[in-house]
Amino acid sequence: MIDKLLQAGCTIRAYDPIAMDECRRRVGDKVVYCRDMYDAVLDADALLLLTEWKEFRLPTWGVIKKAMRRPLVIDGRNIFDIEELQENDFEYHCIGK
Repeated sequence: MIDKLLQAGCTIRAYDPIAMDECRRRVGDKVVYCRDMYDAVLDADALLLLTEWKEFRLPTWGVIKKAMRRPLVIDGRNIFDIEELQENDFEYHCIGK
């Protein structure tokens, strides 16, 4: 996914609480590595969730919305509540539903 996004001209700010070292090993310096999920969405046009670690299940949507340039969530693991995101004025898309 990272390679495809980079080929499309995207700038990627990545965070994974477990796999950061492995990502650095595989991807190198092609992405910006962030300290937490809130750092990863700073000035983002979209939040793309590709892993479902427990800490991603209950984000503070108000903080995320303020940090983002555009409130767009693409949920690749179907863990977020569409009604909660709509109540917080996010555009929400899930993959596989």
